Amino acid sequence: MDFKLKLLGILLNFLCLPLFAQNNNTSKTAQDSIQDVVYGEQHNEYIYIYKNRITAKAYFIKTSNTLRIRNREDANDEFHLFPNNQDKIGASVAFRSISASYSFSPNSLAENPNDNNSKLFNLNLRSYFGKHFMQTLDIYSQKGFQLEGTNNQQAYLPKTKSFKIGGSTSYIFNENFSYRAIATQDEKQLKSAGTFMPRLVYYFTKHDVHVTSEDGSQSISTDYNALDIAFAPSYIYNFVPTKNLFLSAGVSAGIGLNYSNNPGDEENMTSLLTELDFRGSITYDINFLYLGAHYNYLILNHNSDRSSYIKDDIPYLQVFIGYRFNAPKKMVNKADEINKKISF
Repeated sequence: MDFKLKLLGILLNFLCLPLFAQNNNTSKTAQDSIQDVVYGEQHNEYIYIYKNRITAKAYFIKTSNTLRIRNREDANDEFHLFPNNQDKIGASVAFRSISASYSFSPNSLAENPNDNNSKLFNLNLRSYFGKHFMQTLDIYSQKGFQLEGTNNQQAYLPKTKSFKIGGSTSYIFNENFSYRAIATQDEKQLKSAGTFMPRLVYYFTKHDVHVTSEDGSQSISTDYNALDIAFAPSYIYNFVPTKNLFLSAGVSAGIGLNYSNNPGDEENMTSLLTELDFRGSITYDINFLYLGAHYNYLILNHNSDRSSYIKDDIPYLQVFIGYRFNAPKKMVNKADEINKKISF
């Protein structure tokens, strides 16, 4: 992976997330005060905020973007484009709502280490605005695909590339529901709570397909672009069966439009888009230590032209272990000073 891309991921993740102040409007009991020493600051009876702690974690990520193209008139006529998956390991550090992360893909984690020219770059950013709005940004850049067709036909396409950028804008209705407990673990869900969360999902995808004969005498190149926009109502439930165990599950089903075109073809296509998104999380706290896993599976279905149907899959798995440290007093004072100046 290019070092500039790694550095860009770190800077974007660090700079794009706003600094949030945590409100202290709750009257405290003696028990609350004891818990504040352990966890940070209590926001209400449903959510703890680790206001003055640095949350650090190491993680393993497995993700990719797979394209399945099927003939609309013959369901048996289809082929798949699979990237040479390169799993990632990395680490992140968060304080309040500022975070920085770094990850890389060792060759030893590649599913097909012989495909040395393959590349995978993935960046996922998340930010919160006020108590209700959440914004995500996803970037997938891949080079080197395995082509699998009917009758188990297979070929490696080292020059084929794929680039996807997009994300979602979400509105969280229930203020007693903590999405940060799922995503960044800088909050703790104390009581079970669920929320209805409508989302606007949007992605732009560009595929550059290059196929060369085994002797190199012939080659075919084609480009394919797609723009997906969907409204996807979702529901997520955070379940707290015990003090230290946290479970979360959610699903969304959306509908929208897909616009597809091939720059070398005069035919453009606007078709119905359907979206399905399944997610699940588990986290276990042992005092300041925590560990867990996330799983997310996004499916986008649409037509690419009058004869082809596309299924666009994005699976995402993260396994992590982390620890919450006391932030230095100077860092806490500086953050409070900044929050006061910008009236957060």
